[in-house]
Amino acid sequence: MDFLVSQSEVGRLERERAGGITSREVVRIFESRGARLSESTFRKYVQVGLLPRSRRVGRKGKHTGSSGLYPVEVVRRINLIKRMMAEGMTLEEIRGSFVGLKNQLCDVEQGFSTLLSELSRKARSHPHRRQMEGELGRAQREVRQAMRRIEKVGGRVATVRRELVQVS
Repeated sequence: MDFLVSQSEVGRLERERAGGITSREVVRIFESRGARLSESTFRKYVQVGLLPRSRRVGRKGKHTGSSGLYPVEVVRRINLIKRMMAEGMTLEEIRGSFVGLKNQLCDVEQGFSTLLSELSRKARSHPHRRQMEGELGRAQREVRQAMRRIEKVGGRVATVRRELVQVS
């Protein structure tokens, strides 16, 4: 099974929808390609940790509420999930694979990003601003390095785990 949504299409979506995409839009994208994906299946993927949770964004206008936006990365992940399922993997096996790990890594990365942004904002009014900004810059580079190392190790662990599942 090839990717339902091409990598170039996902790239285009990421450029056009940098702020995020709704679950309804994601479902429509896959349905237009003949893939079975419902809103409830999408929610299930979020609940079991295969997709990140949405971030709430208020709508313009009085009393219009908010909507949940997902990073466009969810399209790539659903492509991968659908491909893995076509290969006979269960949701539990997929969750134990690198897909589940990648979701956890994204959550951690997003948390660090939010924290560092907040600290940077506060550092602007600190008397030793330049020193604080320098230290935060170093911390940000170290976090990125650590995340890349964890992702590499996680990928190797998930690969070995998948091979063990296929053997048994």
